[in-house]
Amino acid sequence: MSILDLLGFARSSASQSTDDGSTETVRRIVQKLDALEPERARYIASFAYILSRVAHADLDISEEETLAMERILVDLGHLPKDQSILAVQIAKTQSKLFGGTENFLVTREFKELASREQCHELLHCLFAVSAADDSISSAEEAAVKQIASELNFTHQQFAEVRSQYNEQRDVLRGVRQE
Repeated sequence: MSILDLLGFARSSASQSTDDGSTETVRRIVQKLDALEPERARYIASFAYILSRVAHADLDISEEETLAMERILVDLGHLPKDQSILAVQIAKTQSKLFGGTENFLVTREFKELASREQCHELLHCLFAVSAADDSISSAEEAAVKQIASELNFTHQQFAEVRSQYNEQRDVLRGVRQE
């Protein structure tokens, strides 16, 4: 038995869907948020995971990005601070361990749970988390673009939101300096 098995992070079960359609990643976070209604907890869990997906795109989740994710879950998710911290920490761990296999599945689950307005709100939040350390790396921007595509946003819709964060985009900083 591996250490991951002992800790409940076995790779073989991570990408499996359960009978209710939720992924193992979302279920782990939901279990920790059991004070919420199950549907609401699944929404928060998937929202937190997708935020951490973007924060981890450059293989480093900064303290500023972590604090931004926690703040977003308090402000938009209406979670108490302690639940927000817990959800973000679990989402970060799951993203680091299983990101490659879970990313699309969790985003698909979020899309099923969320309204179009909530998906649009998430898109803004993804850029806000990426920009939290005053820098949106190319990897983070590519991750946001991928998620936007998975949520069925057009390139125009993506570009409109992205334009609000041009000052933090690393790809444009080099152009402005020249």
